[in-house]
Amino acid sequence: MRHAVRPILVLVVTLLALAPGRPAAAQFVGSDPDRQLAPGEPDFTLAALPTTLRMPAGAFAFRLTHRFARPIGLGDAGDFFADFFGLDSAAQVGLELRYGIRPGTQATVHRTNNRTIQFLGQHEILGQDASRPVTIDALVAVEGENNFSESFSTSLGGVLSHRFGERGALYAHPVYVFNATVPAAGATAGDDVLLLGIGGRWRLGGSRAYVVLEAAPRLTGETTGVDHVSVAIERRAGGHVFQFNVSNSFGTTLRQLARGGARRDDWYVGFNLTRKFY
Repeated sequence: MRHAVRPILVLVVTLLALAPGRPAAAQFVGSDPDRQLAPGEPDFTLAALPTTLRMPAGAFAFRLTHRFARPIGLGDAGDFFADFFGLDSAAQVGLELRYGIRPGTQATVHRTNNRTIQFLGQHEILGQDASRPVTIDALVAVEGENNFSESFSTSLGGVLSHRFGERGALYAHPVYVFNATVPAAGATAGDDVLLLGIGGRWRLGGSRAYVVLEAAPRLTGETTGVDHVSVAIERRAGGHVFQFNVSNSFGTTLRQLARGGARRDDWYVGFNLTRKFY
């Protein structure tokens, strides 16, 4: 019964998020530039790493993340097709709600189905303009396991971006993650990890489709496993962004990214769905 309920819940949430949005003309409220579409930066994340897209004050957004647990290379091609490209496997699912606290300041709560909860706040310090080539955001996150009741971690860092007009954007994410790794037996805390995330999103011609690439190499701290990497293709449709991705880890929170993937040869199919309610 437990295995039957989970895919039903995922389906219901997906259908709700795909409900028809308001017409484009209705999405503009007053002259607030944060409510206008930015074709070069259409979403608040790449695959898992944050972008510098501003959230309008008082507005909400929802995101669903889904990473199937079956490695693409398990068995042969016939096995992969028999398992319906990995969709028959279990999955790590994340649900996220984002809110604009004030202009330039946003907060999210993200929960995955392994009972991990992350609270994240992000604030724009400098914005890109004619005299400044980059946007700089500061971010802080607190994460806890078992429904935020144990094994806590804090992440401090920032996001730097350069937007190429309506073509796309490049990003850098220096983030220090405290208590990032799984503690050894008898220990009370894991290692701290310094990440330097890098990534970008590029629009395909004048279309609503994009290619996305991100990586989160660890500069210090735990070195077991492999650094997180994800490649994706996505499409924007009104207030929705649907992304199909392939990653070498299941990470969707900062500590999960710091832990990386288990094996170099294991890659997993997944998808993200973002819905803006403004």
